[in-house]
Amino acid sequence: MSSPAPLSPTPRRPVPPFPVPRQIRLGAILEGVGTDHATWRNPNVQSDASIDINWYIENARLAEAAKFDFVFIVDSPFITKDSAPHFLNRLEPLTLLSAVAASTQKIGLVATLTTSYWEPYNVARQFGSLDLISGGRAGWNVVTTGLEGASKNYGREEHFRHNVRYARAREFVEVVQGLWDSYEDDAFPRDKAAGVFLDPSKQHALNHKGEFFSVAGPLALTRSAQGQPVIFQAGDSSEGRDLGAQIADATFTVAESLDSAKAYYADLKARAAALGRDPDQIIVTPGIDVIVADTDAEAEAILNERHGAFDLDKALVQIGRAFNYHDFRQYPLDAPFPYTANLTLNSYKGHAERIIAAAKRDTLTLREVAQRFGVWRSSFAGSPETVADTLELWFREGAADGFILRVTEPAAFAAFRERVVPLLQARGLFRTDYDGHTLRSHLGLDVPANRNARQLTAAAE
Repeated sequence: MSSPAPLSPTPRRPVPPFPVPRQIRLGAILEGVGTDHATWRNPNVQSDASIDINWYIENARLAEAAKFDFVFIVDSPFITKDSAPHFLNRLEPLTLLSAVAASTQKIGLVATLTTSYWEPYNVARQFGSLDLISGGRAGWNVVTTGLEGASKNYGREEHFRHNVRYARAREFVEVVQGLWDSYEDDAFPRDKAAGVFLDPSKQHALNHKGEFFSVAGPLALTRSAQGQPVIFQAGDSSEGRDLGAQIADATFTVAESLDSAKAYYADLKARAAALGRDPDQIIVTPGIDVIVADTDAEAEAILNERHGAFDLDKALVQIGRAFNYHDFRQYPLDAPFPYTANLTLNSYKGHAERIIAAAKRDTLTLREVAQRFGVWRSSFAGSPETVADTLELWFREGAADGFILRVTEPAAFAAFRERVVPLLQARGLFRTDYDGHTLRSHLGLDVPANRNARQLTAAAE
């Protein structure tokens, strides 16, 4: 196995091309025992963290004390015996975040939920309820499910084709957002003396009939202080980027390198602009793994230790997940990466195609692909100053508007909060306190006007 490349020299802080008020957004992915196959063995990682609500509450409170924008819960509706420990045994995101909402005050609460195997009315009600429970702090990470096995858990013999998944997702989100606007903001006078609880003229049925859904409405729920939950979107295929450009307030993406992150950032913003959207109203937030040590050399030693414990069998499982848990253990390790393009259509298409492209470009063997893509690799490792410099570089260079930090091991999270965040604050790149109480206010996103009130106003004019 080849050794990991040495850490790059500390980057020079660039001249900012963006206005000074622009600030880094920070989220925390609460991963319990970890979404890889090694983290759970760390003696400092709580072995049942993924199903302990107190673990989530504690870490959400720590993130809130550090003024993070949001916590983020990943999810998927299918597992195998080879799935990573956190995937094997974890709490349902909306139930989890409802408990966290009651134990926090300002931090945003983002849950992953698939459009492939739910119904819009249920989703609108669930996220709308979380938004009201939390006082306007909810966010929905829209995914379309890249695992074919999920179909059997929801009574379908076959998984939706990739293009159908994305067409369905667009209509799904359209219906949910329409339901969230069932009531105008002043629909409930609650006038006890006059006996008027509802102004019926301000309740609106949706009456949607589309290719995939027929939903009458209205939803029995008012809007929150932020109008509607924030829409996140995770998907890196061309269809995924188109969906993000159309519907997303923020995107959750992969950060493999500065150059690839800049390319994604520019592409997504350009697609949004082509649709007539303000690109600044889409926040790009790569998921990152951070290693903070006293010196760059110590951080490099931690990286070497991680890669020294590399488990090839587990890494093959990890890359197989992108191909619908295809079993790569059946192929010769030192032969060229096998032909798998036929496996990507209904899988995690963007990630799978990225692996195939890299294998072809760099003529990688299966072993080398496992070493490169089967474990988390960090571009954000070093002393606190090095990590802060790297975050700032990505932010200034147009590679990210913010970052979503993996949270599992307590000391690693503490090191970032206590040693990196203060440096970003001192540079004016991150808040020292919240300016508002809603997730939209944290992210600098506009409150969407109620579509029914807007249409009535336009008609009156």
